Parts: sequence; C-alpha cells; structure tokens
Amino acid sequence: MKVVIVGAGFGGLRLARKLNNKPGFEIILIDRFNYHQFQPLFYQVATAGLDASNISFPLRKVFHKSKNVRIRLAELKRVIPGDNKIITDAEEISYDALVLATGADTNFFGNYNIEANTFPMKSTVEALKLRYRLLQNFEKALTVANENELQRLMNIVVVGGGPTGVELAGALAEMKKYVLPKDYPELDFSKMNIYLLEGTAKTLAAMSEKSSVQSKKYLERLGVTVFINTMLKEYDGQNVIMNDGNRISAATVIWAAGIKGNIPAGIDKSLIARGNRVKTDRRCRVIGYNNVYAIGDLAYMETPKYPNGHPQVAPVAMQQADLLAGNFKLIERRSLSAGQAGNPDKQYEFEYRDKGSMATVGRNLAVVDVPNPKLHFGGFFAWMIWMGLHLMLILGVKNRFFVFCNWLYNYITYDQNLRLIFKEFNKTTPKST
Repeated sequence: MKVVIVGAGFGGLRLARKLNNKPGFEIILIDRFNYHQFQPLFYQVATAGLDASNISFPLRKVFHKSKNVRIRLAELKRVIPGDNKIITDAEEISYDALVLATGADTNFFGNYNIEANTFPMKSTVEALKLRYRLLQNFEKALTVANENELQRLMNIVVVGGGPTGVELAGALAEMKKYVLPKDYPELDFSKMNIYLLEGTAKTLAAMSEKSSVQSKKYLERLGVTVFINTMLKEYDGQNVIMNDGNRISAATVIWAAGIKGNIPAGIDKSLIARGNRVKTDRRCRVIGYNNVYAIGDLAYMETPKYPNGHPQVAPVAMQQADLLAGNFKLIERRSLSAGQAGNPDKQYEFEYRDKGSMATVGRNLAVVDVPNPKLHFGGFFAWMIWMGLHLMLILGVKNRFFVFCNWLYNYITYDQNLRLIFKEFNKTTPKST
C-alpha cells in the first residue's frame, strides 16, 4: 500500500512514524522543509530564548533506520484524485492513499497592507525574521534624534490574544525588564510599550474563564497594555489604526490573530469549510473521496461533541494520525486475507480525547486547564507542568537537553545569549593577494 503523506508537522510525522517499518506499506513523506518544526516554541526563538536548531529536527535523521519511509523535499502544487497522483514542484507521484497534513498558515483576512507590513510567526524562518527586526530596531534607536521616531521604534504591538499572542507578549515584557536595559543602557526602556490587541472580550478565549482572567492579570503585571474588544483595522508600517479610531505609532506589529488551512489545488471547492479547512468524515476521509484523507489543522470534521470542527491544536493532529494508522493497517490486513481492497466500512471513527490546554505568560506564570476531572492551575505549578509537557513533546534527546539547559540558564541568569544579527555585508575592497 503506497501512502503519500504531505506535510511533516505533528500529524504527518506522527503517521509516518506509526507506519515506519510496518510490512505492506511504502511511505513517501513530502514537506517544503527538511526538518520538523516544534511550533509551540516559535515565540522563544523570536525573543532569543532558544536557538532555532533547538526546536527543529532533521526529517531524514528520524528515519535513519527505516526500510519503507522516503523523504521528498518539495512543495505540493496540485492533487489529481481521478488519476491517484499528485504534482509537486519537482515530480509527479502516484499513490494508493493520500494524506493531506499541510497544516495552516497565517490568515490576514484579505487585508494586503497588514500582510505586507506585519510579522507572522508560523515557521522557524518567520520567528528568526522577527528576532532580527526587534534587535535591529533597538540598534537603530540608538542613533535616532527625533523623539516621535524613537518612540515608534520602541513600541511593539501584538495582535491576537490566543496562546501565541499571550506567550509572545509576556516574553517581550520579560526582555524589556531583564535583558534590554543591560544591552542598551543608552535607551530609556520605561518608554517602551508592549500592546496586546484582542478582538474578543478576553484573552485565551478558548480556555476557561479563570485562565482568561488570570492570563490578563499576569500580562498587566509584566507591564503589557492589554486592549480587549479591540481589532486592528489598518497598519501602513508606521501607525496602527484600531477599530475604535485610536492610533499607535509602532515600527513592529506581530500578527497572531488567525490561521487558515493550506488547501492544495485540485480539491473540490465545495468541500472548503470555515477557516479554509477541508471537510472530512469521521475516518478523516475527504468527503467524496475513498483514498484521500486530511488530518490536523487542515481537516474540518463535525462530531456531536465538536459540531463546529475540532480545535486546531497538535493533540488533535496526533490523535487523528493514530486513528489513520490503525485504519490503514486494517485495510492492508483485510486486503491480504481477501486478495482485494479492504472493506472500508469496518474502520475506526475519530473521537477527540481532550487532555487539557495550557499557556505560559512568563517566569513562574502559566495557566493550565484539565477537562476531566475539571481542574485549573495557575502560577508556578502550572508553569512547571507547561515546561515538563513541552520537553516531552520536543523531538530528539539532544534537542530536549539543549532546551532544558537554555531554560535553566535563563532562569538563573535572567538572560539569554542568542541576540545575534546575521547579515551579509557588501564587499567594497578586493581581497589582498
């Protein structure tokens, strides 16, 4: 059974590992990058808390001992379900089963000015770009004489009060308090402002009321100005215009306000649901197709418990990958015993097991919600739970070790050593002979 998996995020990589070295399967794993990215810690890369290599793991290393998984570094261009093949920017690949695990990208809701002038954070590369911009702004601020321009360079606006926005705003506030005054003693960081804009009535809206209230309190304790029921209307690279007409002069605006599924060409447009997601049945099959599947952030599956689709979080993707691996094994086993394709009616159906949600705001500050039994934790204990779980989920013993060492060093010294700006200089003089 030739299974082509597009996307090596939490869902795609999990499925490939579940089918690794299983007899009867040939796996092709396709991704634009040759590494797996641990998205929950992008914000720490952006704020110089972790090196990019600490949260990235080479895909080929994962499958060093694999006999049936092959990697292709390519970008999916089109799906041709009628011919059971896909077209990438490098080749055409046929399949017996296609799994779309392409995840989600930043949703700018059609506002091209915001897309052109703000910083998203959906990849390691984007996190590094944001880090460089932050550091370059402070370098530039040292030589600016105009007070208004200086204030613009020192203002940072984070749009979106979900986990990414909350965690990033908290990390920036800690940089402002502990790190930046030592790096740039010439600047007055009491004038630096960090704003968080949230369009709903509370931060961490998807979590419990206690977590929402607590996260806002933690942010304000760290010095973040939180605006709720406030949306970014326009940003031209100079001024933020909010829906209530107020303005903020800011050189850096970080967009963490929405995501949309990465739907490849060739999928019937009638199957696209809210959030640019693909409709699937309870077995993760794309509606109307017998051998095309979607999992993770891309998949829109309605169930009695989740009539509006599942949350776009890593546990959903990994649990869907587990279900799909089990169903593929059933199909393969039945096809061997019957001498024909397995019976698609005898497969497992997906039911998400929510084990809880969490977010960290800063040093010793985090919130954790556990649904069953219904529990809530905040503060230092929640922060320890957050750290422990994320260390377990990071791929590779070496990466876990370095992340833990970085966290320990940062906790003891209140500092990081990763504030480096890499750029290429123009060579104006010839090399000496």
